[in-house]
Amino acid sequence: MVTGTRAEYGILKPVLRAIKSHPRLNLILIVTGMHLSKEFGYTIKEIIKDGFKIDAKVEMLHKEDTRAAMAKSIGKCIIKMTDVLEETKPDVLVLLGDRVEMLAGAVAAAYTGIPIAHLHGGETSGSIDDSVRHAITKLAHIHFPATRKSAERIIKMGEDPSRVFVVGAPALDTIINEKLPEPSEISKRYGIDLSKPLLLVLQHPVVTEYEDAANQMKETLDAIVELKHQTILIYPNADAGGRNMIKVIKKYEKYPFIKSFKSLPYRDYLGLMKIAGVLIGNSSSGIIEAPSFHLPVVNIGTRQAGRERSTNVIDVGYDKEEIINAVNKALYDSTFRKKVASCKNPYGDGKASQRIARILANIKIAPSLLQKKINY
Repeated sequence: MVTGTRAEYGILKPVLRAIKSHPRLNLILIVTGMHLSKEFGYTIKEIIKDGFKIDAKVEMLHKEDTRAAMAKSIGKCIIKMTDVLEETKPDVLVLLGDRVEMLAGAVAAAYTGIPIAHLHGGETSGSIDDSVRHAITKLAHIHFPATRKSAERIIKMGEDPSRVFVVGAPALDTIINEKLPEPSEISKRYGIDLSKPLLLVLQHPVVTEYEDAANQMKETLDAIVELKHQTILIYPNADAGGRNMIKVIKKYEKYPFIKSFKSLPYRDYLGLMKIAGVLIGNSSSGIIEAPSFHLPVVNIGTRQAGRERSTNVIDVGYDKEEIINAVNKALYDSTFRKKVASCKNPYGDGKASQRIARILANIKIAPSLLQKKINY
């Protein structure tokens, strides 16, 4: 299994545990991407703290903040990932989502003859993420979509229906089945006044709009400054434009009501979602995890365009006034808040990890598994 970012590791953690504890499965864990960067929080320490054995580390990040640098990172990762796969020889490589680390892993596995199991395929969103996600789907041999609609898209792409298993979103396994930090604990840890609204901000660069990333971040932060509510702000990821966004963020850290963090433990992040008044930005967690907390989301820009969602989301552009109006609606509009209070999460029931482990344990590893053909 490959993990490259803090957010995707948090989603994968219950899957890692289910595989590790299954009597017929053996977990091989490859760590890469932002996990190995001190600039982005060096989150490999969280993986070690959770007790997982790391079998290989793959350095891949470039210092440049451009699309070309991302392409070079993919090439670098393919080369190093191929060496790791030849050494560890997994029977199946499990990949999640649409990150560049996953694309590199998929290419390396496909050419070294290792079957690929892909989680969260078949979804739609903005930017280059859609293309990467669908490319991984076409390279993958086993599909674990989160919803029925995603499964239908995968099948329409020509994938064999017998290899498509609707399992739900693993992130909900943690939310539904684990005891999250109590509000009082989170309040004390992060200095939050529970009697006042809390804004939780997480905005990533959009690769196809990376030249505008800094200005997009500025519009959001100008709105936060005008609103003047206590705010927890988490740094963006390492995609093109991310470092320019961080430069902007640093200029706003002078405001006493803004507390910024390079990264947060996933359970703390979920604990913050539990008590926040609104989540602002463009993280997929606003679409997938937030409905389980009945948390309003102000979704900014194009990054999550087209993704299946509940009724807790307000879509806005990269515009300060739009963001302010949407936050106020999320916090104070009684009609909207009633709708959020009754929203249902379309991404599953909290049993995804056990389903994934069970299916993987019963997959027959044979040459026929690697033989793919378009199913129409």
